[in-house]
Amino acid sequence: MSLIEEFIDRYTKEYDFYGRAANLVAQILENDLRSSGVRCIVSHRAKEVERLKDKCIQRNSEKSYESVEGIFKDIVDLAGVRVALYFPGELELVDKAITRLFDQWDTKRIFPGAEEVPEGRSFSGYSAVHYRVQPREKFIGDADKRYLKARVEIQVASVLMHAWSEVQHDLTYKQMAGDLSSEEHSILDQLNGLVLAGEISLRLLQEAGEARVARTGANFLNHYELAAHLLRHANDALAEPVGDSGLGKVDDLFALLKRLNMTTPADLAKYLESLHGAVAERPLAEQVVDALLAEDSARYAIYNDIRSASNSPHVDSSDAARDTANAMLEFLQDWVELETTLNDLAQQSGVSRRSTMPVANLVRILDIPYGIGDEIDLLRRMRNDVVHLRREFSVAEFDDATKRIKHINAMLKGGGAHVAINP
Repeated sequence: MSLIEEFIDRYTKEYDFYGRAANLVAQILENDLRSSGVRCIVSHRAKEVERLKDKCIQRNSEKSYESVEGIFKDIVDLAGVRVALYFPGELELVDKAITRLFDQWDTKRIFPGAEEVPEGRSFSGYSAVHYRVQPREKFIGDADKRYLKARVEIQVASVLMHAWSEVQHDLTYKQMAGDLSSEEHSILDQLNGLVLAGEISLRLLQEAGEARVARTGANFLNHYELAAHLLRHANDALAEPVGDSGLGKVDDLFALLKRLNMTTPADLAKYLESLHGAVAERPLAEQVVDALLAEDSARYAIYNDIRSASNSPHVDSSDAARDTANAMLEFLQDWVELETTLNDLAQQSGVSRRSTMPVANLVRILDIPYGIGDEIDLLRRMRNDVVHLRREFSVAEFDDATKRIKHINAMLKGGGAHVAINP
């Protein structure tokens, strides 16, 4: 058995491993990109055995493989994921998502490189970014821990460029009847120019869509347009640019806005005024959701339905689940009362004329003794975890937190805690 045959035999036995690894990476990335409003097609595959064999034979003529492990090290796309962007201008958002979601075991490759521009051609050729990644443990379930060491290549390019690449790759590298003619090379070069022109048109189309959404009376047609609006507003208003990693669950925010019949930039304007740049702790979508919920406590139930539907399609109707849901609802109802009390105190003290202000701001502004401020901050963090489904709590934890909220609220209303304005 030759070295290449030995490699192919081993790969065939491990084919399902590479397919599952690619599937996991694709799922993690696609869920994040779609949620944050990046329009794309995400696909995955383990490399086909026959195509891999042809590639090994071709590369062996250049590299002269000395071991099976050497072949595994050389072929980096055994497990592959492809991100085909509708709008090439969103490449930077995908870059930030990949950096946040995965560990990169090699430097990303940007095409075309300076040394790779083909001679005798009018256009630059293949344009894309390739990433070589491994999954991170926090995004992988216990049953899939074995895939943490899997190496996966992610290829990111526009939908047009991916299509051209497939045609060019099949003709150039799999030509069994000899080299392509000069005419065929010229036609491929011409098609490449059309693709590059098409990418420019896609960028213009994206800008035109964003301009349409920016008009006061226009409705957000989907969460992608909402995401673009949030990014543009945040990048104008905040000190640093905000990527998709700072957007959060824009799809759930869009669902809430639809339920509230608030789907225009004008409807959203006042809730964007208090956005802050600490998006790693609280993404933009969460900040807007919190502002909406603080304005009307009845919206908690609506948003809870939305989040539950998007994260748990199969509803648990057991007695334990109902007990937890009831305990959570009581916790949130009492939290809303505490928010109202704090805002009332702020207005009475002349600190704010607004009917609502973020609790974190109130805790800083109002001088509440006896460690109550620290207690409120801990409860606020729990509330954020509950509302945005960051973690689950038991009935006992909800009951204990609810008792603490009731006690604090009673003290504040009864004057047991003397509130003053921080200098």
